[in-house]
Amino acid sequence: MKDQDFALHPQLAQDTYAVTDLGLCRVLLMNEARYPWLILVPRRAGIREIHALTHAERQQLWAESDQVNQALMTLFQPDKLNIAALGNMVAQLHVHHIARFQNDAAWPAPVWGKFPPEPYAPEVATTHCESLRMYLQR
Repeated sequence: MKDQDFALHPQLAQDTYAVTDLGLCRVLLMNEARYPWLILVPRRAGIREIHALTHAERQQLWAESDQVNQALMTLFQPDKLNIAALGNMVAQLHVHHIARFQNDAAWPAPVWGKFPPEPYAPEVATTHCESLRMYLQR
């Protein structure tokens, strides 16, 4: 089951903007303006856990995670990056990469459930997606 069988979970599609596709993963920008927040979703159907990927796919996931980390660090200069694959609400394997700042609304607590989402203004989301896409596709 490769790319042709992949379908993005509806909740992820509803909550994010598409940035780009890398070799393995779709890169999404979470529609939460308080934190630069990217999500990597391996384009593999039926995968719920990292260990279900092949060895080569796991290596690719971590390489793409590093690309996303570098993009977030370069473009947003956060104090800390939070990386997690929780899957409690959406079972489809996805890995959160959240740029955190000591002055952000939730610091130092986790971002989940702290506040209602604050959506991006459409033009800001577009600008972020374009900047991230350019960085990741270079």
